[in-house]
Amino acid sequence: MEVCELTADHRTMACDLWRDASLTRPWNSPEEDFDRALAGPTSVILGVVSDGVVVATAMVGHDGHRGWVYYLAVTGSLQRQGIGSLLMSSAEDWVRRAGLPKIQLMVRGENAEALEFYRRLGYEDAGVTTMGRWL
Repeated sequence: MEVCELTADHRTMACDLWRDASLTRPWNSPEEDFDRALAGPTSVILGVVSDGVVVATAMVGHDGHRGWVYYLAVTGSLQRQGIGSLLMSSAEDWVRRAGLPKIQLMVRGENAEALEFYRRLGYEDAGVTTMGRWL
C-alpha cells in the first residue's frame, strides 16, 4: 500500500472513516477540519486508498515550531497490518521535510489501545496538560 496526499474528492470517505474510528466529537466538524487542512499552506491529509476507497488517514501539519498529527485512522478490518505505522512514518517524513525537529500528537487518556500503539513507535508522554478555550 502506498501513502498519498488526499484531495477534496476524498473528503466524504475520510470523514466517514474518522466517524467510524470514533475520532470525532459532536462539537467538532470533521468536514471543516478536512477543508481547513487542505486549504492551509502548512498541512496535508495523508491517506491510503485501496480500490478507490480511503482506508487510512493521518492529518499532518505544523505551527512553524512543531509538527502535529491528527485523525490517524485505519479501517477496522485492516488494522494491525502495519498501515498505521506506515502513515506515522510518512507523517514524520513530511515534518522532517518541513525542517521541524519534533512531531507531537494528542491521545485521549481513555484510549489505551492508541496509547500503546504510539508507545511501540517510540512516542512518549510529554508530561504536559493540554488546555483550550472555545472562541
